[in-house]
Amino acid sequence: MKRLLPVLVMASLTLAGCANTAPYSGNVYTGNQAKTAQSVSFGTITALRRVQIQADSRAGGILGSGGGAVIGGMLGNQIGGGSGRELATVAGVIGGAVAGTKIEETTNRIPAWEIEVRKDTGQTVVVVQKADQAFQVGQRVRLVGSGSRVSVVPY
Repeated sequence: MKRLLPVLVMASLTLAGCANTAPYSGNVYTGNQAKTAQSVSFGTITALRRVQIQADSRAGGILGSGGGAVIGGMLGNQIGGGSGRELATVAGVIGGAVAGTKIEETTNRIPAWEIEVRKDTGQTVVVVQKADQAFQVGQRVRLVGSGSRVSVVPY
């Protein structure tokens, strides 16, 4: 059991970071966006700010909280004896679930840009997208998309 614990910890932490971050990129289109007409407008970046996107977990947070609870319970069960062991196990389950949830949330944060663009029409818009390409204030860009799905693309 003691040899299995490090393996379980590593597996839990590895699986906790399984959010699909691709949709937050300006370089990735969803299946619904493919082969559809997209609007294009042009503008200049007037402000940039580093932010983070909190991605949703594919498992809905179950891996972090469930894995943490199991590991915490196993660790708590190693302490004491009798009713003390039972209390330590319960405390380990609760503490592990909280810690696992926090770890999963942290690993599912994506570095992103908050990009403020003054369009050639005079309108100012802000788009948040994954920081997978370089931008700078004063750079000319294209805004590609329709409705609430818009990407900022270098011009």
